[in-house]
Amino acid sequence: MSREVVLTGITTSGTPHLGNYVGAVRPAIEASKNENVDSFYFLADYHALIKNQDPALLKQSTFEIAATWLACGLNPDKVIFYRQSDIPEIMELTWMLTCMCAKGLMNRAHAYKAIVQDNEQKGRTDLEEGVTMGLYSYPILMAADILMFKAKKVPVGKDQIQHIEMARDMAQRFNHYYGDLLILPEAVVDDKTSVLTGLDGRKMSKSYNNTIPLFLPEKQLRKHIMKIVTNSLEPGEPKDPETSTVFQIYRAFATKEETEEMRKKFAEGIAWGAAKQELFEYVNNHLNDYREKYNDLMENPDYVEKVLQEGAQKARQITVPYIQQLRKAIGFGKIEKKKL
Repeated sequence: MSREVVLTGITTSGTPHLGNYVGAVRPAIEASKNENVDSFYFLADYHALIKNQDPALLKQSTFEIAATWLACGLNPDKVIFYRQSDIPEIMELTWMLTCMCAKGLMNRAHAYKAIVQDNEQKGRTDLEEGVTMGLYSYPILMAADILMFKAKKVPVGKDQIQHIEMARDMAQRFNHYYGDLLILPEAVVDDKTSVLTGLDGRKMSKSYNNTIPLFLPEKQLRKHIMKIVTNSLEPGEPKDPETSTVFQIYRAFATKEETEEMRKKFAEGIAWGAAKQELFEYVNNHLNDYREKYNDLMENPDYVEKVLQEGAQKARQITVPYIQQLRKAIGFGKIEKKKL
């Protein structure tokens, strides 16, 4: 019986923040310890090109994100950890799937529809202003990422379920023409995964400029946490933990018992400054060892590059023979005399 394949992609578009750690890095690394699955983790640098045309920023982000995952405990000996752009077979499969994909399917993609709707609301005559073919067709590249490694389980947020369904649709069409060669993936949505709010109370996101970078030095981490927006309730006045960013971030790191203790302090009217100080101390203590490892890795780019190259070699032991199988099914290859 073949082992289950689980695949996770990480877009290389900026410096990792607390929201990335809680929502993606920590649960994925925990899942990677399951001995009964083959885990694939990749740096999605081709996807990053959709929004980032700064070569230095792309390279730096790739380095920072690779170092983050390694510092937080990802074991490259137990998983396949690679950079997307090191696997040329993914791009070949992307074109094969592009030729299978109906344009109407891409018309329904959330990211594309959101830009069209925004242009419409702003009264622009060109409703597709700002739409590149990369943005329009990136669900096809995502499908190739998944199908290339025969991934059965793909952990995603609810907003990404549509893309898994699209990958299934493309795989089914390919299989209809060329035989059952592509494995249909399934979305795995973890409703328990935390989505953190940022400094301003909105979802923590680089696009809102409200993030707390993951490996800030102690003083800067404290400074950021002290900037979290709170209401005007005075010390001694009971505070609602469910509407508090301070409490939400604390809960994402603390144990159940520690969270209940903090909940009591909110009911008793803890001062916002004191609550933020407790949050800082807890998060700083949690990240301290990881930060040290991260800083060491950032001083050792050759090691990080070596890990990614070794991951690419392991990945291509799978992708090279598989793409040859797909090429043969399609009809590529040398011309041979027909057998009677």
